[in-house]
Amino acid sequence: MSSSDFDCLIIGRGIVGLAHALAAVRQGLRTAVIDRETRAVGASVRNFGFVTVTGQQAGLTWRRARRTREVWAELAPQTGIQVEQRGLLMIARRRESLAVIEEFADGPMGAGCRVLRGKALAALAPPLRRRLPGALYSPHELRVDSRDALPRLAAWLTAAHEVTFLPRANVLAIAPGRAETSAGPIAARMIVVCPGPDVVTLFPAEFATRGVSLVKLHMMRLAAPGWRLPAAVMSDLGLLRYAGYADCPSLPALRGRVATEQAPWLADGIHLIAVQGADGSLIVGDSHHIDPSPDPFQPREVDDRILAELGAVLDLPSPDVIERWVGVYPTGPEQAFAAAPAEGVRLVSVTSGTGASTAFAIAEETLADMLGRPVPAHAQESSP
Repeated sequence: MSSSDFDCLIIGRGIVGLAHALAAVRQGLRTAVIDRETRAVGASVRNFGFVTVTGQQAGLTWRRARRTREVWAELAPQTGIQVEQRGLLMIARRRESLAVIEEFADGPMGAGCRVLRGKALAALAPPLRRRLPGALYSPHELRVDSRDALPRLAAWLTAAHEVTFLPRANVLAIAPGRAETSAGPIAARMIVVCPGPDVVTLFPAEFATRGVSLVKLHMMRLAAPGWRLPAAVMSDLGLLRYAGYADCPSLPALRGRVATEQAPWLADGIHLIAVQGADGSLIVGDSHHIDPSPDPFQPREVDDRILAELGAVLDLPSPDVIERWVGVYPTGPEQAFAAAPAEGVRLVSVTSGTGASTAFAIAEETLADMLGRPVPAHAQESSP
């Protein structure tokens, strides 16, 4: 390979890397993506494929999610990616959580959402348990199958935009305009590093300074239950985990009740998400255990708590688990960050598990910054 073929070199082919490749080619840049693997195998495919808008942290993260949802919707018909579900049902299992979702729906980030109760809730979602206090319905979300969507996106970037993918190659060092790799030197005037959970190979001091660690999560696939969900489903444990609900006045009361009733769930960082594929199977999860070196094991009691939470929300008496896996992603005090460790180099990391929900918007910001272009509309402080 010539060492002067590319305007932009992306390191990492997870969703953050692919998002930056898209942003680069939309700016007319000759782009390459290099990765140790032949395809995405990390957290970018070990997830729900759920592009979450409602409940994201107020401000920039929420605006990034809205913009990223728009890009997914634009890409789907061009790439052959199937949007498998739309919308979100945030289930209130307790009167305290019903108060939280009512407060949220009345606020600025609740625009377009509505609170469902009684017959309205039962009519929309027959698989739900009866006598639930209510649910927040959001129309803003969409869901793709990450295992299918990322390969399709990569293939489309190659076919439609001539992006070059360099698999099975390791980046050893980076200097302005140049990357030393196991496949030889590569020159590019812009280099974007999207390393996912690898926080020690390239620019480890940046991760250490920002207090970044790793988090392990549990997920499962269940056999098709014989009914369809009208939208992705969360339980009210998500109200405690998603920062967008933090300002709701009733949240402390809900937190206190959950701490009394479900302390082991909180200790495992469990908040329920359930989505459904085209084949009818359910993907459910997840949990959160922070450790700089997460172990590869999946204790049964954690899975059992996730399934118990699922059973408290959906009428699924005998869930049939047909697949289990763990995922690992970086976590830290920031939702995401972009650093400039060298001239013409950016290090980009999503440290909140929101890559599928925010990466396309973050990538637009990165490329605008590197090219000296105006800040994208979603990133302007005057944006709603």
